[in-house]
Amino acid sequence: MRLMKISARMMLIGLAMIAVAGCSKKTAEQTTTETAPPVATEFKVVDFQLGKSVDADKRVVMVANEFSPSDTIFVSVATEGATPTATLGAKWTFGPEGQLINEMTEAVTGAANTEFHISNPDGFPAGTYKVEITLDGATVGTKEFQVK
Repeated sequence: MRLMKISARMMLIGLAMIAVAGCSKKTAEQTTTETAPPVATEFKVVDFQLGKSVDADKRVVMVANEFSPSDTIFVSVATEGATPTATLGAKWTFGPEGQLINEMTEAVTGAANTEFHISNPDGFPAGTYKVEITLDGATVGTKEFQVK
């Protein structure tokens, strides 16, 4: 009988050790999963739109490619990803010779909408205009628009 008591105790101790080992393994797996570094995403311009106004999130309310001489002309540039620092730029030109109207830049660090705009209190001359969007000095796209 004494031998049975020892065997039963040994069995209980063995089961307890297995249970503890199983719990420890799950805890180690959970810790590994929780401490994994976030996946880095490339910072880039994903879209830009022209319009006559932007909302509170700096998105164009209604896309437009034709403007009147007295309009304020907006471009909203959408970016995604993250970066310690980057510079978005908008270069506005007029006519076939590309006469410079205005050039502006904005420092950005992550996913956002960035707004640039131009206006002319005397009115813009009728014709073809272009806005060129740059990221850190490199052109990422252009859009032509008309003033009528």
